[in-house]
Amino acid sequence: MSKSEREAFLAEPHVGVISIECPDRGPLTVPIWYDYTPGGTLWVLTGVDSRKAKLIEAAGRFSLCVQSTELPYRYVSVEGPVVDHRRAEVERDLRPMARRYLGKKMGDAYTDDGDDDSLVFAIQPTRWSSVDYGKTDA
Repeated sequence: MSKSEREAFLAEPHVGVISIECPDRGPLTVPIWYDYTPGGTLWVLTGVDSRKAKLIEAAGRFSLCVQSTELPYRYVSVEGPVVDHRRAEVERDLRPMARRYLGKKMGDAYTDDGDDDSLVFAIQPTRWSSVDYGKTDA
């Protein structure tokens, strides 16, 4: 993929798979919601006391991979250092993320439950890997 193609693909609301270094075992690799604006940072939300939060804080970086599920398959994988780490705010972070994945009505219901004990972690993508199998010879 070209730079603009991979950035546009990453900006779409795919469910990502985050990988975080974990001492003395393989990396923690789990699905996660994320957001990305082309040319900017990629950010995720996770609980303050979650294993993900503790591992990201310790590693200072993470990787994320997103893929299409329809033919022709495409994927983008990014990796980079944490450039922002802060408490999440409902209107700034949680509600927009929930609406991105669930739509307005379900996103609002999801965020109106009062659970806002989350952190935002943002990375600046420094390494990219991408493939669009629609561009390869069969």
